Amino acid sequence: MLNKYARGFFTALFTPLASWLIRHRVSPDAVTIIGTLGVMVGGLVFYPLGQLFWGTIFIVLFVFSDVIDGIMARQQERKGKWGAFLDSTLDRFADGALFAGVSIWFFTGGGNDAIGVAAIICLVLGMLVSYIRAKAESLGFDANVGLAERAERLVFLLTATGLVGLGIPEVVLLVVLVALCLASCVTIAQRMGTVRRQSAAGVAGKDLEPGLDKDLGKDT
Repeated sequence: MLNKYARGFFTALFTPLASWLIRHRVSPDAVTIIGTLGVMVGGLVFYPLGQLFWGTIFIVLFVFSDVIDGIMARQQERKGKWGAFLDSTLDRFADGALFAGVSIWFFTGGGNDAIGVAAIICLVLGMLVSYIRAKAESLGFDANVGLAERAERLVFLLTATGLVGLGIPEVVLLVVLVALCLASCVTIAQRMGTVRRQSAAGVAGKDLEPGLDKDLGKDT
């Protein structure tokens, strides 16, 4: 949902930077990889050390690479599927690092098992949300619907985690994580229902060969 309304704003904001990177011969793939590594460092180094605020600031510096690489690819008129595949695959690593980092801290130094468990459940449900869309697209269906897509999960997680790092009650993060779990369940149901209706209406595509189940589209 946020993707729909924020895409235009962030495209305008980061287009000058994307153009500058292209002029300096930086590839979209390099931006994708560097951005993912930055997010993973923030999630798996800063968060487990209890640096929730500074970890969030560090992550935000890299998380917008997910927008910049897409702008660069469009400017260079890259139409191959490799970039989309790489981007979607590395998004899974980034998401895993963020939720795992939160979980590690609250299972250890943070001393709040409820938040740790909620973070793990959010991670699993988020992976399911993305997988359902990927599998649907591999079968020729369109499942780009849902209440809680990747943008929503990241915005709410990072905002709540950063604020907890500044001293607000931890219960705020717990409430956010529980809400994300519920929203992800709704999104899963929405996507499955959408594919079911398309299948019943005969809007079917060709299945991939065994072993070729890949997330070919931009992740949400």
